[in-house]
Amino acid sequence: MLADRWGVTDEEVSRPYPCDDFVAAPTVRAWRGVSVAAPPAAVWPWVAQVRLAPYSYDWIDNRGRRSPQRLMDLPEPRVGEAFTRVGGRPQGRIVAVDAGEQLTGTIMGAFMSYVLVPAPDGTTRLLLKVVMRTHRWAAPGLSLGDLVMARRQLLNIKRLAGP
Repeated sequence: MLADRWGVTDEEVSRPYPCDDFVAAPTVRAWRGVSVAAPPAAVWPWVAQVRLAPYSYDWIDNRGRRSPQRLMDLPEPRVGEAFTRVGGRPQGRIVAVDAGEQLTGTIMGAFMSYVLVPAPDGTTRLLLKVVMRTHRWAAPGLSLGDLVMARRQLLNIKRLAGP
């Protein structure tokens, strides 16, 4: 499908993700990934902080509010909590979490898993998979829109978590 992969290997695409457990026969499947020059322990707090803001294009998906540029000392995420905030308002919910390893949430009908994979050199692969069921005609546009927003989000997290 158009725009279904960015920054991921075939091996990363074929691995299981927690979001796969929530959507049977998805019409949208999209994988994104970045390498972060920091260990998972340094990346995880930024992934967990997605609960405060989207970290993408703030003028679009956060109603012009800037996503926090420093860590806010949040407690670990819990299932049932709001997944993120848009313009300061809670959106979606967390459906699965393994602190330090993965955060899975749902918003606007999509389920997404952020997975941290430690690399032997002390860096982290930050992977994101998004799945959802929608009309087949809408799937390519949704995948393309997600690519634009998710790419910016992952690059922002990479910048904030890296050295």
